[in-house]
Amino acid sequence: MAIIETYKGPSFALSSDLLKKKFVFFDFDGVIVDSFAPAFEVSKIICPSSSEEDYRRKFEGNINDWQQSEFLHDDKCRHDVDFPTEYLPRLRVQVRLFPGIDEVISTLAKSYTLIIISSTFTAPIQELLERYNLLSYFTEIMGNDVHKSKVEKIKMVFDKYNAKNTDCIFITDTLGDMREASHTEVATIGVSWGFHMRETLMQGKPFKIVESPNDLVSTVYEYFK
Repeated sequence: MAIIETYKGPSFALSSDLLKKKFVFFDFDGVIVDSFAPAFEVSKIICPSSSEEDYRRKFEGNINDWQQSEFLHDDKCRHDVDFPTEYLPRLRVQVRLFPGIDEVISTLAKSYTLIIISSTFTAPIQELLERYNLLSYFTEIMGNDVHKSKVEKIKMVFDKYNAKNTDCIFITDTLGDMREASHTEVATIGVSWGFHMRETLMQGKPFKIVESPNDLVSTVYEYFK
């Protein structure tokens, strides 16, 4: 497998201070940006008969596995349509930040190393964060082009930064992310404003589920305390 360079944030050496920091992983869609509507719009192009419930269910595992037989609804599903090709233009023009998440990011970056672990490609994430002056707060952005498995991306962080599972927390809006994080024994914080409802998130046994971005900073502090 080819080595793909991820965004590495501001230019600096991996100092001992950085290596000692705790790590906050952010999912992108559904946590930082409100992207459900355009994503579901593309899903309907691919599988016209699917409902919102069907689409949300795909995120109970790794979304890259959506073509597995359990998700094939009928013979109208179009597997010739490439999701990123249809979705990325919509991401650039339709998607906005969740209110207050910018302040959460800037505040947490003062105390923790922030890394995005997402199933969206790296470049458009960079573009959107740069538009909102948030790019510099993230040390790395690890999109779907880095690896399709979030388990593997978390392990990459462990290896690169000599980090342990207890040094990390993953903020996410989906049960699938929680299940992947559990394979690395990284704890999670669920957010209720994304793709999955509280009832679904509870199945992932998160450290806590928060109802507003305003609650994220104190919850991260509480976890690492």
